[in-house]
Amino acid sequence: MKPALREMLQETILRRESLIAPLFVLHGSGIKNPVKSMPGVYQLSVDNILEEAKALQNAGIKSLLLFGIPLIKNELGSEATQDSGIIQQAVRALKAAVPEMILITDVCLCEYTSHGHCGIVENGIILNDKTTDRLADMALSHARAGTDMVAPSDMMDGTVAAIRMALDTAGFESLPIMAYAAKFASALYAPFREAAQSRPEFGDRKSHQLNSANRRDAMRSLERCAEEGADILMVKPALPYLDILLQARKRFTLPLAAYQVSGEYSMIMAAGEQGYIDANAVMLETLLAIKRAGADLIITYFAKELAKQL
Repeated sequence: MKPALREMLQETILRRESLIAPLFVLHGSGIKNPVKSMPGVYQLSVDNILEEAKALQNAGIKSLLLFGIPLIKNELGSEATQDSGIIQQAVRALKAAVPEMILITDVCLCEYTSHGHCGIVENGIILNDKTTDRLADMALSHARAGTDMVAPSDMMDGTVAAIRMALDTAGFESLPIMAYAAKFASALYAPFREAAQSRPEFGDRKSHQLNSANRRDAMRSLERCAEEGADILMVKPALPYLDILLQARKRFTLPLAAYQVSGEYSMIMAAGEQGYIDANAVMLETLLAIKRAGADLIITYFAKELAKQL
């Protein structure tokens, strides 16, 4: 078959508009710290985030997912809700510099707490309800700073409902929520935890993230988030859970997002550097698979590179 005819008959198409680029922002200026386990990914100060956002926009990327690295961490993750917090500063700066860019902000305490867990911890236990209250305050703080969408990634029961109520009460009824609705307790998050400086000091996150073996549990979690008011449902990680993504596509009419996580990215990059695979070809193949399984939106560290090729 001729290449042009092959392209004409291609069923699944990747679009720049469906890509979301994750970025890590920290305090200071002139900072561009490479993430050792994620080649090509950096921790950026606000001034460099602005430059990266402009480069992404020039490549055709229209959406960013922001993760903040605070100046000081404590047990309550205090900076997460402060007007002077790093995400709040970054959102205001980005809105002034690239107003057309869609800004999505991560809502979780793991980057901000001294213990590295996603919530309020007492006696070694994460307290669900106290955590959801803090996360609702965090989301409201991001809304007031000017974010276009909040993305709670904690996986606590009732987070979406708590955030929806807080936003609605404060007059942000139209601000959408992208819920990490089916987030699995995966070993593929390790590079991200280096980038976001969010490794837990003790234990793990299996008390609230999904068991990788449980498909029905994932469907219940997706259903709950939809009922609580999520506007977009996310499956994370992407490639090992395409069966979940496909089943979600069949069940829900809400837009679906999939997160090609740090471990997926780093494995492709590392194998490519060693010459074991063609990293560019594998990037395209995996992202097509995620799109084919039903993702409307794809969060990927390959966003800029793929956008240039598209």
